[in-house]
Amino acid sequence: MSTLPELTLPQVLRQRASTDAQRIAIRQKDFGIWTPFTWAQYYQRASHFGQGLQQLGLAVGGHVGVIAENRIEWVLAQMGTGLVGGITVGVYPTSPSAEVAYVVGHADVEIIVCEDQEQVDKVLDALDELPRLKKIIVIETKGLRSFASQHRALINTFDEIERLGASVHSQARIDEILERQRLDDVGLMIYTSGSTGKPKGAMISWRNMRGVVPGMSDRLRLNAKTTHLSYLPLCHVAEQMLTTFCPLYLGSLVNFGESIRTVQEDLREVAPTMFLGVPRIWEKLHASINIKMMEASCLSRALYRRAIAACAPLAEKPRNEWSLAERLSFSLSYWTVFRALQNFIGLREAQVALTGAAPIPVDVVRYFRIVGVPLVEAYGMTESTGMITAHQVDKVVVGTVGPVTEGVEYRIAPSGHDSSGELQIKGEMVFVGYYKNPEATAQSVQDGWLHTGDVVREVDGQIKIVDRLKDIMITAGGKNLTPSEIENTMKASPYIKECVIVAEGRKFVGALVMIDYETVGKWAEANRLTFTHFRSLVETPQVRQLIDSEIAGGNAKLAQVAQIRKFHLLTKELDHDDGEVTATMKVRRSSIYKTYATEIEALYH
Repeated sequence: MSTLPELTLPQVLRQRASTDAQRIAIRQKDFGIWTPFTWAQYYQRASHFGQGLQQLGLAVGGHVGVIAENRIEWVLAQMGTGLVGGITVGVYPTSPSAEVAYVVGHADVEIIVCEDQEQVDKVLDALDELPRLKKIIVIETKGLRSFASQHRALINTFDEIERLGASVHSQARIDEILERQRLDDVGLMIYTSGSTGKPKGAMISWRNMRGVVPGMSDRLRLNAKTTHLSYLPLCHVAEQMLTTFCPLYLGSLVNFGESIRTVQEDLREVAPTMFLGVPRIWEKLHASINIKMMEASCLSRALYRRAIAACAPLAEKPRNEWSLAERLSFSLSYWTVFRALQNFIGLREAQVALTGAAPIPVDVVRYFRIVGVPLVEAYGMTESTGMITAHQVDKVVVGTVGPVTEGVEYRIAPSGHDSSGELQIKGEMVFVGYYKNPEATAQSVQDGWLHTGDVVREVDGQIKIVDRLKDIMITAGGKNLTPSEIENTMKASPYIKECVIVAEGRKFVGALVMIDYETVGKWAEANRLTFTHFRSLVETPQVRQLIDSEIAGGNAKLAQVAQIRKFHLLTKELDHDDGEVTATMKVRRSSIYKTYATEIEALYH
């Protein structure tokens, strides 16, 4: 690809407003109608909002928080903050008040943009812990009248701040700040998920953001014609890559749907050329197809099974190597079965689909490639500003995360007992450091090398993730186990939503298993089983037998030492509010082990 300009994201936005003024940059769906915004409108609104923040007292280097679902106001706040030299801090909208208070307080946020009354309430509940907070800006004004008079002075609406900025707008002031802005300035703070402790604030510079774009656009074949549906949290680096970093440098189109609850409908309407889904999204799409097939006619089910069997050998075979017979076989399967499935999930136009942010069952990747969705697996982390390895679209080795991308220097630090070791990387994408935590920064980045904490091995140029360094378990018999491999093998079942392995210091592998309520519920209905809620479904003997057989099927794919000998079925879903999973749905092992200590001990007695 052509060399990217030596410009920060806000500087690129200003340039786009000049060179691509009337091209559509963003579309947003409200009340069922898609509204387009040009690059000129994007820049103008962001400029007005940024200058409104200045009027509230935001100085260069000041911190602005955003707690909202994905929508145009999120990126207007982010880019507006950047245009006046501020730093944006994203907060998960699913976070309870205590987590919001921790991030907003630790990040020294002065002004926070909240989506609605629910998010404002979380901030107000923690107001005593936030001495630096000066203003709350709310996007959706419904319910604002209910706030007590003592808080009204603290709260403004998003529209008011935009109008305030428009009334004092000065292009010269924006230009003056942008002239002084450097690529090495911090522009974004992204808090880690906090699966093993308190979240850490990763400081991301404009250079870091620019540094990941060449590798992403080259590996995923992104360009100005790419279209994307933005729905995963923008406080996570994965969505930032595809909603701000790449679209601004490449000039591509971003779509914001109605809400997180309408993603599947929005996908069908947008038909994006690229799609990012975390493993749980792909597992859910896989499960939804299973449910659809349960409800289909006998003929449809027979055609489906035949098409899957016929095209299974093509999942990892590059299309340019398909024989004429293989092309005809896929074409027949596509027109009779796969086309309808792709339409059902909204991915018929996808030229590349991406999974990342957590390990995914290999059978799920293989399944989507069989049905013609060009799914590739990528790997990255907050500290690497996103994606640093990914499959090539036509060369996928399932079970790996592909080769490193353009601009990434890497090495594998030997672990001493086999060919695997910790992945360490160097390049412009390596983050600046953790906010107010020099000790953790010094541990993470040494001599410019980012220590990822992930154990990998290289197979024919492809990187295979073994597990997190700190998650590898040693059994009582001294065997090393990688829990993620076991867990993902089990989660390939459409009936198993979560599997948490217990093995450290134990005689055999045990597990806590959570069913997929929707899929198991449909299975139970088809088998005329009665249930009223999650617990009653789990406690049905036939469900126990179903999960037993699914685990037996998973065990058959694992080495004997890694097979699950006993499991406990959880009678409730793991919950973020209970501290069992993070905002990104990563399992908090230590918390779960503590909560279910009695059930775990029962497995070994």
